[in-house]
Amino acid sequence: MKTFSWKLLLVFAVIVAAIIYIIPTVEMRINHKKEPTLWPRKQINLGLDLQGGMHLVLEVDTEKAVESNAERISQEIREGLKKKRIRNVAVDRIEGIKIATRVQNKEAVSKVKELLDDEFRDLKLSESTDNEMTVFTMEIPDRESDHIKKLAVDQALETIRNRIDQFGVSEPDIRRQGDKRILIQLPGVEDPQRAKDLIGRTALLEFKLVDEAGDLQAALKGNLAPGRVVLYKVDEDPDTKRTLKTPFLLKKRTLLTGGYLTDARVQIDSQYNTPYVSLEFDKKGARIFERITADNVNKRLAIVLDQKVASAPVIQEKISGGQARITGNFTMDEARDLAIVLRAGALPAPVIVLEERTVGPSLGTDSIRKGLISTCIGGILVILFMILYYKGSGLIADFALVLNIILIAGGLAGFQATLTLPGIAGIILTIGMAVDANVIIFERIREELALGRTPRAAVDAGYDRATLTILDANVTTLIAAVVLFQFGTGPVKGFAVTLSLGVIASMFTALILSRMIFNYILLNRRVKTLSI
Repeated sequence: MKTFSWKLLLVFAVIVAAIIYIIPTVEMRINHKKEPTLWPRKQINLGLDLQGGMHLVLEVDTEKAVESNAERISQEIREGLKKKRIRNVAVDRIEGIKIATRVQNKEAVSKVKELLDDEFRDLKLSESTDNEMTVFTMEIPDRESDHIKKLAVDQALETIRNRIDQFGVSEPDIRRQGDKRILIQLPGVEDPQRAKDLIGRTALLEFKLVDEAGDLQAALKGNLAPGRVVLYKVDEDPDTKRTLKTPFLLKKRTLLTGGYLTDARVQIDSQYNTPYVSLEFDKKGARIFERITADNVNKRLAIVLDQKVASAPVIQEKISGGQARITGNFTMDEARDLAIVLRAGALPAPVIVLEERTVGPSLGTDSIRKGLISTCIGGILVILFMILYYKGSGLIADFALVLNIILIAGGLAGFQATLTLPGIAGIILTIGMAVDANVIIFERIREELALGRTPRAAVDAGYDRATLTILDANVTTLIAAVVLFQFGTGPVKGFAVTLSLGVIASMFTALILSRMIFNYILLNRRVKTLSI
């Protein structure tokens, strides 16, 4: 009786826990809510194929990552030359990933070579002469280039994951695909274009000085001075919806980047009642920003985001504390999305959308309806078969089958797993597997009864002899499901999850629950014959 008591307590606790976890999902479906209000506030998450959403395949432009790295190195060379006071040296990036250092002063050649050998020894270096000018050409080695490309994809994956997490999508599926592709599935996204803009935005934040002494008109005609660049501030007229472009002549050198940001939040301007993005830098960034503003009072500092000027305010005084703001004609959603991408960090390289599919909620609803119909039809046929073939014992198997489905649903909600269309197929397969265990047990019991044993002895012998067979079959299936989950893609994982939960639930109901019911009937009801 002690064994019977702890088993009864275990079965009761498992069933109650499953029902508790199912109730929030039922509440959501009945009241048509997006989030459950009942404890434990966990629901069965539906996959992309069931509730609709977005499917994206992105490709990271890894060549741009290598070019950005070459540009950073060229900037470091310029700073090194300036620090050592070496003049008349031009540093330019050529052929995308090569850096050419042209030395006009012959006396400075040895100093430049010494600088390159000491601080940039990891680069391939070649020396040549062009019209009595010494040219040092540097190139990133192939091994380092491959590492930069791999790192760019990894960083892009992590940055996109952070953006999506802050965007608030439940159960997104984000994974690397091949060498430089990223697969993204976003269930339940209601505004696909906004999500795509948020994911694909590079969000490279730079602070550059405006060259107010330069000739903007000449620069627009193509006469661009060295070290200068023309960028545009893009505004949309709220009344006419026309795009207005304002050109700015900027100094090419970047004084500060968004890499020093620690926070970006949406604030409301008390004077104009419009949203803006408040920036906060770390200690090093705050010191750099303070020095920039102190050295350039009464000059315009352009805030550049993805090669577009967001704003170009005049520096009135030295700004300490490491705080700045980005203003513009933002809507609340635009300001919120900008804050998200700045907090998550800039992408190391641009991403290109290779494939885009949007699954409508109506298709998902139709999939759910057909999946439920197929589950009900399969379940009813199995239940009728068990009753007709095994009579009273078939009713016990059918009761265990219903509880089996409840346990699977409770497990999906409890573990916050995602139910997909292949997952529904896994549940249907589990229905057949659940009664398969009972069939093996019942046939063993029939054999024992045919040998003349009492019902109690036949049940004990049937369960004892069938247990190893059932465990062997289910454990091997469980191993296969785990392998599918580990190495499979989204739909395969959905199938593996429900199959794993179904295998565990079917062993529990077949070996523990149904045997308890038989023991109760034979011991407490003192039944002399079995209906089997």
